[in-house]
Amino acid sequence: MAGRLPACVVDCGTGYTKLGYAGNTEPQFIMPSCIAIKESAKVGDQAQRRMMKGVDDLDFFIGDEAIDKPSYATKWPIRHGIVEDWDLMERFMEQIIFKYLRAEPEDHYFLLTEPPLNTPENREYTAEIMFESFNVPGLYIAVQAVLALAASWTSRQVGERTLTGTVIDSGDGVTHVIPVAEGYVIGSCIKHIPIAGRDITYFIQQLLREREVGIPPEQSLETAKAVKERFSYVCPDLVKEFNKYDTDGSKWIKQYTGVNAITKKEFTIDVGYERFLGPEIFFHPEFANPDFTQPISEVVDEVIQNCPIDVRRPLYKNVVLSGGSTMFRDFGRRLQRDLKRTVDARLKISEELSGGKLKVRV
Repeated sequence: MAGRLPACVVDCGTGYTKLGYAGNTEPQFIMPSCIAIKESAKVGDQAQRRMMKGVDDLDFFIGDEAIDKPSYATKWPIRHGIVEDWDLMERFMEQIIFKYLRAEPEDHYFLLTEPPLNTPENREYTAEIMFESFNVPGLYIAVQAVLALAASWTSRQVGERTLTGTVIDSGDGVTHVIPVAEGYVIGSCIKHIPIAGRDITYFIQQLLREREVGIPPEQSLETAKAVKERFSYVCPDLVKEFNKYDTDGSKWIKQYTGVNAITKKEFTIDVGYERFLGPEIFFHPEFANPDFTQPISEVVDEVIQNCPIDVRRPLYKNVVLSGGSTMFRDFGRRLQRDLKRTVDARLKISEELSGGKLKVRV
C-alpha cells in the first residue's frame, strides 16, 4: 500500500512548517510551528492533577489555531532549526498527520527535513517517534540544502541539473551557508550566520519604537512582522536610498493600518526607512548585532574558499537562495553584486602581488 500512495513531505522550520504530498508543486499547508497547550501547574490534589493531565494531553492546538487561543500557553518546540521539546514535537506531528494531511501513517512513506549539522541523537529521536509512535513503513530524513538545490531545477534560469552549489538557507531562526558537492554536504565548511528573519523583525520593531509612531505596545512585534513581510526590500546603495526618501518621501513612504486588539480601533503608521533598513542587516550586520560584523557576501566567499579547490568554480557558479528571509525584493541581485566585488578585489590583489606574471581569468 505504501508504495502506491504518495509519500508525505513535512518540512518543520523554526517559524513555519510546510507539509503536503510528494508530486504536488507546492505545499498543501503552511502553518506556524507552534502549539497551544493548557498548562496545569495548579497546587492541589495529586490524583486530580494526574487526571487533568490525561485530558490536557488531548486539549491542544497547532499552527494558526494555536496563535488564536489567548487562554492557552503558546510554545515553539523548534529553536534555531533544532527541536528542543520532543514531547510537544510528537503531539505537533500527531495533528499534522491525522488532522491536516488526513493520512494513515502506516500507509505512507515519509520525507522529513533536517538542518545542516543536525546531531545524530536528534535524528534518532525523530526516527523513534515516526517508527514507534506512528508506525510508518519508511522514512527518509534529508538535509534542507540538498532539497533546495534539487528544487532549484524547476527555475527557468537553471540550464543544467546539478547537485553542486552553494545554498544560502535563511529562515526565521537561523541562516546557514552550505556548500554541496554532487549531493553531499561539505560539513566542515558550513558557516552559521546569527541573523535571520526574527532578527529583522526585532530590528524593525526597535526602529518603529524609536520613532514613537503610536503602535499599541503589545502589538509592536506583530506590526513589525507585517511591515517586514509587506513592504521590505533590499536597496543597492544605502546613502542613495536615504536621499530618495528625504527628497520625495510621499512617493516612497507606505502606510500600514492595523486594529488595536483591546480598543478595536484602527491605527495607521507611516513606514519609511524601515522598508530597506530591515533586510540591510544581512549586508551590514553591525546595525543589529555588534558582535558580528561580516556581511553575508563575505561569508559566502569564505565558505567557498574553504572548500576543495576543484569544486570552487561550480560553487561560485550555482548559488541557490532558500528560505523566507531570502525572498526580499532584489536580495539576489545585491548578493551577486557584492560577492562579485569581493572576489574581484581578491583577484586584483593576487595579480598585483605577482608583479603582472599572473593573469587572472574569471
